[in-house]
Order: sequence, then C-alpha cells, then structure tokens
Amino acid sequence: MAAPMQIFYENQAAGIIRKLALRNMKGYYCPDQAAAADLIMDLIGEGRKSVAYGGSMTIDDMKIKDRIAAAGHELIIRENYKTPEEQKICKSLQVNADTFLMSTNAVTLDGELVNIDGRGNRVSFLIFGPEQVIVVAGMNKVVTNVEEGISRVHLAAAPPNTVRLNCDTPCAKTGRCGNCLPNTICCQTVITRFSRIPDRIKVILVGETLGY
Repeated sequence: MAAPMQIFYENQAAGIIRKLALRNMKGYYCPDQAAAADLIMDLIGEGRKSVAYGGSMTIDDMKIKDRIAAAGHELIIRENYKTPEEQKICKSLQVNADTFLMSTNAVTLDGELVNIDGRGNRVSFLIFGPEQVIVVAGMNKVVTNVEEGISRVHLAAAPPNTVRLNCDTPCAKTGRCGNCLPNTICCQTVITRFSRIPDRIKVILVGETLGY
C-alpha cells in the first residue's frame, strides 16, 4: 500500500495536470527522481538532439545532464562558454535547441508556473525559442496561487540561492527578503498561465522534495 504522502501527491498532481491541460501545457506525475529521469529521456526522443538547460539545483541533483550526454545527444554546456563572444554563440544554440530543461520556482494548484530570475536567460527560453521545454518540479514547489508562489521565491528559493552563489544580499545574511536592489537576483518575474503552442511546455511533477 502506498504511503499517505505519496497518495496525497498523486491526487494533488492529478488536479494540477488537469489544469495544465487547460493552459495548453502537458503534465506528468512521477513518484521519484529515477522515474522522472526516464521520462525526460523519453521526451527528448531518439536520434541526436540538442539539449540546453537553465540553472537548477533540481536538474543538477538528478544527474540527468550526464545521462543525456552519454546517450549521444548534443548537450549545450553553458559553463563552457566564458567570453562575451562565446556566450553570444551559446545563446544562439540555446534558443534553437530541440529541448530546454529547467525547474520552476513554484507551480500553482491552478496550473500556473511562477519564476523569478536574475539575468532572465532561464525564463526567456521558457517563453520563446526551444522546440520543447521540460520543467521538472518536486511537489514541495506546489503553492495555492501566484501570490503564494512569489512569496515562496522570496522566502524559500532566493535566500539559499544567494548563499550558493555568494551574493552580497540581505537574504543571504538574514534568510528573509530585504526587497533589495544592489546585487539582487530577483530581477525578472514571469507568470506562465498559457502556452500558445500546445504541449510545447511539459511539466513533470515529482513526488519528492527537490531543489529550492
């Protein structure tokens, strides 16, 4: 018999998946990271595909990038592009990628994605460019509504990220949002409520605590 929390996650995810469908996004539920990784590989598809990714502790912890490279796909490793000229090339490769991998800062019960970015590269490719976007989110990122999602970023996602990135921000020191301007990583707020291209955005909900 499944544990009560897993049953809860499955039931909650089913409702979110129905709402995602109304928003032209395809939803999936996986009980764990291993199942999610298998699904990602299936969604990337056969043959050599180009795959880009946004900064994400969820994606890093899953080790999916190693698996993608081992499968023979063209993994666009953005960290390898260092100079301004190289970064320009990287952007052109990312925007034309077959698949873009990312997580989301929050997903609402009504199927909206809430993301707050620094440079905006992650949210820009969510909005436009790559043929498909695969969003992986642990069920710990489920929130009631957009307002709660934004609060979640300020209280639970941004502070540990600023510590990880060695940012000199109030939240890195106090663990709470200081509504700062210098050195802030909360620059772009994007709410994805509908996809004009049916099923371009695919959201994998995972029955575990993943990422920030």
